[in-house]
Amino acid sequence: MAKPPRTPTPKVALSTASVYPESTATAFEIAARLGYDGVEVMVWTDPVSQDIDALRRLSDRHGVPVLAIHAPCLLITQRVWSTDPWTKLRRARAAAERLGASTVVVHPPFRWQRQYARDFVSGIWRMADETDVRFAVENMYPWRYRDREMLAYAPEWDVTKDDYRHFTVDLSHTATARTDAAAMVDRMGDRLAHIHLADGNGSAKDEHLVPGRGTQPCAELLAGLARTSFDGHVVIEVNTRRAMSSAEREADLAEALAFTRAHLAAVPDVPKPARRP
Repeated sequence: MAKPPRTPTPKVALSTASVYPESTATAFEIAARLGYDGVEVMVWTDPVSQDIDALRRLSDRHGVPVLAIHAPCLLITQRVWSTDPWTKLRRARAAAERLGASTVVVHPPFRWQRQYARDFVSGIWRMADETDVRFAVENMYPWRYRDREMLAYAPEWDVTKDDYRHFTVDLSHTATARTDAAAMVDRMGDRLAHIHLADGNGSAKDEHLVPGRGTQPCAELLAGLARTSFDGHVVIEVNTRRAMSSAEREADLAEALAFTRAHLAAVPDVPKPARRP
């Protein structure tokens, strides 16, 4: 019996956030040097990350495509690309379309963005209907301080509780939320369109460890993609701020890439058919 064709291996991209505090331009250089398939541009306070023409020049110079745009959804980017959150998303969509990126990653609103939160689910559907670019809404986590927990995101930090066309799963965020990552991926089902690969140990801080250094099922998720219809990208989004040198940062990013490619290539366990009596 002929074997069914395997799903094409996803491309592995480097988030430009992974080189912070170095620049967006540096991320393209490192991605090219280490052999990543592309980058995800985190739009933040670095002017280059906000400049589509500058991003295209970097992409062309290094031969590294932009595979995704992360919309400016962080506290430090509240004034990037306007103070209006819908304007931010429209500009992220325009950047993705012009750069040939397939995905815009977006966080759910903060709870104090009341009108935005109230209209968020229907608004994301409306924007998704206007483009071929995927709006992949990312799971977040409760904010914790000592024994206190604050629900900072609305409608939900667990985005699977709402109806979106596409999801991003972030395994550092599942660790911080202390939720079952595998169960969340199962709930996302075929709407899982994008992966932020990082690890964590369940700290109240969003750790974004190199995959394999925490408790999250990074290897299992990657190996399991061959059993699904996943046709998105895997993005390495790790924290290298504590690296003592550029060489140490690159070593971490090379390790993350090697881990990801090794487990994407692994043949998943497939239950064997029961023998006939």
